[in-house]
Amino acid sequence: MLSSPRSVSALALLASTLVGSAVAQLSTKCNPMEKTCPADPALGTAHTFNFNSTPPEDTFTSEAVEITYDETEGAIFTISEQGQSTTLASNFYFFFGKTEVLMKAARGQGIISSIVWGSDTLDEVDWEFKGGNETFAFSNYFGKGNTNANDTGGDHKLSGSIYDLHNYTTVWTKDKLEWHLDGNLLRTLHAADANDTHNFPQTPMTLRLGSWVGGDPKTQANGTIEWAGGETDFSKGPFSMYVKSARVEDFSSGKEYTYTDKSGSWESIKITE
Repeated sequence: MLSSPRSVSALALLASTLVGSAVAQLSTKCNPMEKTCPADPALGTAHTFNFNSTPPEDTFTSEAVEITYDETEGAIFTISEQGQSTTLASNFYFFFGKTEVLMKAARGQGIISSIVWGSDTLDEVDWEFKGGNETFAFSNYFGKGNTNANDTGGDHKLSGSIYDLHNYTTVWTKDKLEWHLDGNLLRTLHAADANDTHNFPQTPMTLRLGSWVGGDPKTQANGTIEWAGGETDFSKGPFSMYVKSARVEDFSSGKEYTYTDKSGSWESIKITE
């Protein structure tokens, strides 16, 4: 079942590196649709990142509240008080590919756990989980920063709870996007159905894992609080999201990706071997 469109992007709310800061618009350090930007470093392979210890510095960067690592649970993203958020962002890009994330979403009304792909041109692909709604997962996408497109979101009922360990897999080619839960296909988006490919995510992506407070009355708009499921009661915290592992497959095998024009299309990407 498709959800109503919303104006708040998960990438936007995971983009800030400052505790207590959440923006209401997409953000990118350099948009290749506006100017010439540095090349993006490519993963160029397939690798499983097990978060039972701190990942190597050249693979992921922790932003905002410090993330802890446990041999059994993996990476622990904890929000303890108002104004906090947690993010683990990849330092590499993949250009068409697949991610498999084993995770448990955080409890708590208004607490949002997210698996986010984001590109320099503001393309975005999401899994989102509302801590006060334990039986639904939400899929979403945006193309070129257009958060006003219709029918970008999908609502998916789980068998079980988002607080349990699940495999959330996303597969991406130039023709379509697929969201899978524990090996079962939940949703397919064909490129042609995203505004005749214009809004289809199609540029090199980073992987961002994290949680934020959509129900914070001091920092979020009423529409965001309503979408997140209501105001967060911080006295019931702390609220923790757990990521055991993330397998990332880059369907390209190059060393870096360069935009050759300002179109924001996949055809414009040069792969340097």
